[in-house]
Formats: sequence, C-alpha cells, structure tokens
Amino acid sequence: MGFSRKRLGANGKPRYTAYYMDVRGRELSAGTFSSKKEADKAWQQAEAKVAEGRAGNPARGKQTFRRYVEEEWLPHHIMEATTREGYTYSIYAHIMNWFGPMRMIEILPSDVRAWVKDQQDRGLSPATIRLNKSILSGIFTTALNDQITALHPCKGVKTPTVPKKPRRIVTPEEFDQLYYALPTEENRLLAETAIESGMRWGELTELRVKDLELTNCLVTVSRTVVEINPKHHPEGKRFLIKEYPKDREFRRFKISPQIVAKLKQYINDNKLQRDDLLFVYRPEEPAPQAAPQPAEHLGLTEPNAAGRRYRHGTLSAYSAGKCRCQHCKNAYAVYRAGRRAAGKDNPRPTRQWDSDGHIPRRWFRDQVWRPALAASGLEFKVKMHDLRHAHASWLLAGGADLQVVKERLGHGSISTTEKYLHTLPDADETALDALIRTRSRSRR
Repeated sequence: MGFSRKRLGANGKPRYTAYYMDVRGRELSAGTFSSKKEADKAWQQAEAKVAEGRAGNPARGKQTFRRYVEEEWLPHHIMEATTREGYTYSIYAHIMNWFGPMRMIEILPSDVRAWVKDQQDRGLSPATIRLNKSILSGIFTTALNDQITALHPCKGVKTPTVPKKPRRIVTPEEFDQLYYALPTEENRLLAETAIESGMRWGELTELRVKDLELTNCLVTVSRTVVEINPKHHPEGKRFLIKEYPKDREFRRFKISPQIVAKLKQYINDNKLQRDDLLFVYRPEEPAPQAAPQPAEHLGLTEPNAAGRRYRHGTLSAYSAGKCRCQHCKNAYAVYRAGRRAAGKDNPRPTRQWDSDGHIPRRWFRDQVWRPALAASGLEFKVKMHDLRHAHASWLLAGGADLQVVKERLGHGSISTTEKYLHTLPDADETALDALIRTRSRSRR
C-alpha cells in the first residue's frame, strides 16, 4: 500500500513525497509534490502501473548507455561466442562513442537517425550500417522489455539500402585451374572435399576420421569449430568446438567414390587414428627459389643515381641497382636464406599461429588460398566459402532434387537453397535456345 510522507522544503513550506511498493516489495518514490492530494494521486497511479506490470524503476532509465551495455546487456545476453565477439567489436567500433555518455531515457529516434547519417558520411558500407543498427535495436528491445525505457528509438529509423550483387559461381573448368595452383596435395584434397561435400569451413576443418563411413561413402557432420579471441572462449583458448552446428541438427550425406578413395589413401598414408583431424595446420616456410644464373640475354639494369648499371640476377643489381625484377629478387632471397640457415643476421623465427591442430582461417587464406588464386589466372575473386556455393549450384544444374540439396547443405529454409538455381553462367542457355527456335519460325 502506498502513502505520502510530509517534510519541510528549503523555504520552510511543507512538501509531500509519494511512495509505492514495486513487484519485489521495495519502497520507491513516485515524486515530491506541494500538496498531499497530488502526492496521493502519484503513488496511486504508480501502484496501478505495478498491478498492470508496466512499472519500472525510473532511476534505471537515467543510467548511461555505456553502463547499461557493459554491466547489464553484454554480460547477461545469451549468444554464441562468435556472435559475442562480433557484437563486442561493432559496439566499441561504431556505437559506444556516439551513445555511450547519453542517458538511456534521453536517446530518441532523432539521435539514431543522426548516428546513421554520420556512419554514411564516414563511408561505412550499407551492410555494416544495417548490422550496427540491428545490434543497437537489440539493445533497446531488451531495455524496453526490462522497462528501462518507454520508447524504442530504433523503430521507424531507416538505413541505406544494401544492394544485391549477382552471385558469381565457380565453374568446373575454373575450379580445375584453382585446384592445380594449390601448393600441396593436402591443400588440393581439402579443396576437393569442400566442393564435393559443400561443407562450411568450420565443419570441414573439424572433420575427423570417425565422421567418415568409407565403405558406404557417407559423411556425418555433427560438429563445427570456430576461431575466436581467447577472451570470449569459455576456457581461454583460440578454437571452440560446437556440437550440432548452425541448425542444431547433425546431417549425413553421401560423397562420390572417387573422393572416398582419395580420402582413404590419405588416411592410410598419414596413419590417422579414429579421433584425428583429417586436415591439420602444417606451417611450412616456403623454400626460396633457386637464383637463375646470370646470362648475357638478361642484360643490365637501368642506371642508378650514380649512373652505374649492373647485370640482372646479381646481389649488386638488387642492392646497388635497386632492381626488383624476379631474377634480382630471387638472387637476394637465396642469399638471405643462406645467411639465416647459417644463424646470421639474427633471424626472426617463422610466425607460429596459436593452434591446437585446427587450420587457422586467416593463415590458410593468406598463405595458401590467395597465392594459389593469383597463380591460377582467374579474373575474379574466389573465396573458400564459394566452393560451398558451387557445390549447391552444380547439384541443381545437374538436376538434383531441391529438397535433397537443402538437407545436404544443412539449410534452415528451402528459400536459401533456391538462390542457387540458375546461377551457373550457362544456366540460361536452354531458355535462350527456346527463344531462338520460336523466333526462327517466321523465317521458314
């Protein structure tokens, strides 16, 4: 039951503070007034809101955005470790500097619109702006449910349209170019398994011998591994293994006999045990290319600042002549490698990635995939994940059932699988042939 308490103000006149009890039985103030009638009305209204379940502590809305996010939202919001890592980065990179000092109840839609415009002016992509706004919206949805704010400032605020780009699918011929440009047989087997199975990177790099039924040509995907900052890992590690990835259900599908034969041979050659990873991190320093022998046809370098010229493929041409042709760079690389092997020049050790055997995504991208892509001669950028897209497109182009492809890739919705229909460059040729046949009837 609420009540009003009388006290004397600074001017000696009586003042009345209204008190009511919240749902937890705590005594809270509904404000101070000049008359008892107004105070009684205030606590009665507050109690009515408590009865309706709409009353919160007004003081909580006065806390800053920074305090609410750091002490309430981030610590208590349930999300995947990778999601927490991404959200934390976005909050401190794009949200906290703008809203951090503001009180929760003071943040209005006009503030959010100004923030969206500021991001646009700073050159952030529409996709990044949309992601940042969805995170901010999630924060205020929780705050609204917790009765910290009475207004959701993100409602009705629009972000720039994210343009849809046409999906470029790797053709079998293009994949062969990339396949043969990969540096090792293990890398090639990894890429071939990816395009034959359509597995995600985390599923592929967590694949173990026990997940293969080689006799029946079956693969079971029941785990995935994610690479995160150790501070977001429950045990402070770099790699986090999760059961039942993505849709929380394992899936089982067949792979071709030819890839099964290669995997079986690979397992036997490497004497892998049941619980061993199929593909592991093997850091290797690339061997320097042999320096070509100086020859007359290589000619001389351009004159340096002193007007002197040097024969290509020599140390002098690289150091004094400042030539950076491949012959001169190879000569210098062999020279430096020889000194490092002899323990000279205080050699810096090769960087070792923090790994428990799983392949670090960035290491593979920078040290294996991108050099192979450059050597392949392909004229467009291909990501490792694009092999999953190619798998889906090739299956559908070959006449596979849409539902089968959906289950094979582990898509949550068949509409996701439908995006891969007619994505190969030659997928529209059947329709074009039909159009040509119809138009040609008038010429007969």
